[in-house]
This record gives sequence, structure tokens and C-alpha cells, in this order.
Amino acid sequence: ALPIFLQNAWAYVSRKKFKTLIIFFILFSMATVALSSLAVKHATDTAAKETFKSINSSFSMQIDRRHNQGTARGGGNLKGKDIQAIEGIEGVQKAVKRMEVVADLVDQELIPAKGVRLDATRQQRFGKAAQVTGINDSSMDERFAAQTFTLTEGRHIKDDDTNVALVHEDFAKKNNLKVGDKFKLKSNIYDADNEKQANNQTEVTIVGLFGGKNKGGVTAPQELYENTILTDLKTSALMYGYTDADAIYLDATFLVGGQYDIDKVMEQAKKLGINWKAYTLIKSSQNYPTLQKSINLVYGLTDKLFLGSLIFSAIILVLVLFLWTNSRRREIGVRLALGMTNKTIIAQMLCEVGMVSIASFIAAILAGGPVSEWVGKLILGQVNSSLGTQLANEAKSANLGGGAAVDGFNKTLTELSVTVSNMDKATVVGLGLVVIVIAVLLGSAFILQKSPKSLLQDTE
Repeated sequence: ALPIFLQNAWAYVSRKKFKTLIIFFILFSMATVALSSLAVKHATDTAAKETFKSINSSFSMQIDRRHNQGTARGGGNLKGKDIQAIEGIEGVQKAVKRMEVVADLVDQELIPAKGVRLDATRQQRFGKAAQVTGINDSSMDERFAAQTFTLTEGRHIKDDDTNVALVHEDFAKKNNLKVGDKFKLKSNIYDADNEKQANNQTEVTIVGLFGGKNKGGVTAPQELYENTILTDLKTSALMYGYTDADAIYLDATFLVGGQYDIDKVMEQAKKLGINWKAYTLIKSSQNYPTLQKSINLVYGLTDKLFLGSLIFSAIILVLVLFLWTNSRRREIGVRLALGMTNKTIIAQMLCEVGMVSIASFIAAILAGGPVSEWVGKLILGQVNSSLGTQLANEAKSANLGGGAAVDGFNKTLTELSVTVSNMDKATVVGLGLVVIVIAVLLGSAFILQKSPKSLLQDTE
């Protein structure tokens, strides 16, 4: 036969249906919210690791704008020999170099930017000018790493490519182009960075298409993703008439082997005979401060949600159990008068709440999946909305333009794949039981301190 306190517990729970339902919903709400917050937090862990997987294993060399304003247009002016010197350090597997130039389209048209009008002179000089980035491995371009650009067709530009290009799918559609087609690029003699006044023309073959949309406003057509063209380095160098000896680069990213400490590799680079007043080394992860901020905000909200659900539920549960116990003064007084111990009465109360908790936890686990997905979308939406407003205000006050570089810098966490793990379930059930024990002890402590006589007198 079952112990008497178990029989009494079941009899009370089954008889007091309304009170039982109240306890059920308190525990169900606590478990569901706690489970969702844990699941969202773990999904954020996974998303962060995946996002920073390639970023964390690299560092970039850029101009130090405190002492080096770069080119006439403010672009990078890294020297090829300096990049080559860093590439020779042990641990550096590869250097991804980028060269940014302005080049005219010969037979194609740019995508117009809404609300942007060029005066007659600027239209004549730059009306067909596209922003062209030369790169030796486009898969490692920070805009693809940040998923600002996504390859939709074809392939990336590789080290040994010559006269090839990646173009935006909307640009291709407007100009009736597809993968495998060719188009011509020509030097822009009005471009301030075209110091040699190069006037060269070349034909490139489209090897891939990419997608992506500007997240903010633009001040010039060249800032539209649609008007961005990626080419191999030889093609971009030709637009400015560069040779291997005098070519300058926007920046360079150095990939470090997993077995090497990236900080130590960067220390070795800083010992090289490079003018480190003009240039600086930055861990690639630091190029995405807004992404890190969005991740931290999600962590912060889920931590508050998790702790809040436990604390708030514990307080409500204590109050309910206190009222529940207080209404049972006579019953408890009689039981104590008949020789039942405080431990037995507490054990019965624990069993009563425990029986209800079993159903609550099962229901929370069943509801955990869809509720967690909804909570994840809600938290992510709130975080991105808050950051979006903040970034818009900062851009407005700083008079920043648009473009993929700015959007990549302002990249946030955009998607979470939320699933409830067995570890999440076990954690919530374990903590739930701790909350139940604490709530029962606190809720019954005041009553159980009294003698049977005083409890019976209080009810008369």
C-alpha cells in the first residue's frame, strides 16, 4: 500500500480541482518560459559560432585614419610588399587582397538610385561609373562573410582567375546578362584615385551572380549593391594602370591556421619593418561590432527572461501555497494533534505540488518547441528593431552614406534556429523542482511553527 501521506496528497489534489489548476498554470508558465529562454540562448550560441567561424580565424590590415587618410577618395593605400611580408609569417595560410577602383560600364547601364539625382557635370563624368572591387578570392570578401552578399548562381572568383567578374543578379537582369556572358569595363579618367589617368578597356566574363539589398539609404548610385562589381585583381589594377610594383590595395585579410594563436601571429606582424603609424591590424571579428552587440543583447534578454520566470514563479507559488496552507489550519492542527510530524505534513505538500508538476512539466515540454521559436523571433525582432533605430540615428548624425561596407559593419543576428534539447528539459525540470521545494518550505513555515492547539483555536 502507498504511504498515508501519498494517499492524502492524491486525495487532496483530485478533490481541490481549482487550486490544482492554479498550481498547474503557475508551474507550466514557469517551465515554458524558462525552457524557451534556454533554447533561444543555445540557438544564439550556435548562430554566433557559425557566423564567426571564418571571421575569428583571420585578421585584416587597414589604414590607420588617425595618421593616414588614404587615397584621394579615402580608400586604402596598402603596399603590395607589406602585404607580402605579412603573408610570409609562419601561421598565415593566405592573404586575401582587395583593390577598390571606379570603372565605367561601356555598353551596360547602372541601376538608378531612388531619390538621388546627379547634376549634369557629375552625370556626364560618373553616370556610368560602377564601384569595382578587385579580389583574389571573393568567397573571403567580408561582405560575403557577413552574408551581406550571397552567391546565388555560378562560382566565386579564385586566385588564378583573369578577366572575370561577379555581378548582382538585378544588374544582370536589367542588362540581359547571365553567367558566361561578357561585358566591358573602361577606366574612368575623372576618378580622383586614377592618378595615372589610365584610359584602359577590358572585357570580363561573368562567373557568378550574387544577391542582397541595401538596408539603408544611399547617397550615390555606386552605393547600391546592384551596382557593385567584383573582379579579379588584374582587371581592377588595369583600370588604374597599376603594375605589380606600384599597386595599392584597399585592405588585406590574412587567414591563420587553426593550430596557431592569432594574437601571436599579429604580434609577429607588428615586428616587421612596416610603417605602423599609417596602418593597423584588426581582428576580423572586430569588424562586426553591431553583430556582437546584437548577440549580447539576445543573451541579456534571455538571461533576464530565464531568471525572471524562476523568481516570479517562485514568489507567486509561495504566496499561493501560503494561502493554500493557511486555509488548511484545522486539517493541519488535527493531523498534528493525532501525532503526525511536521516532516510528514511537508512531505504530503511536496507530493501534492509534485503530482501537479509532473503534468505541468510534460505540458511545458510538449509546448516548448513552438513557444521557443515564437520567443526567439520576438526577442530577435525586438533586438534588431532597437539596434536599427540606434544605427539610423547614428548614421543620420554622422551623415554616413550607405553601401555594403556600412551594412556589413552594421550586420546583426538575423535568424535563430531554435530547438529544445534534452539538456534544456532536464535543466528546467531540475530547477523547477528546486523552486517547488523552496516554495513549499516557505509557504508552510509560518503555519507549521504553531502548536496544534493554537491552530485549532484560530479556526474556531
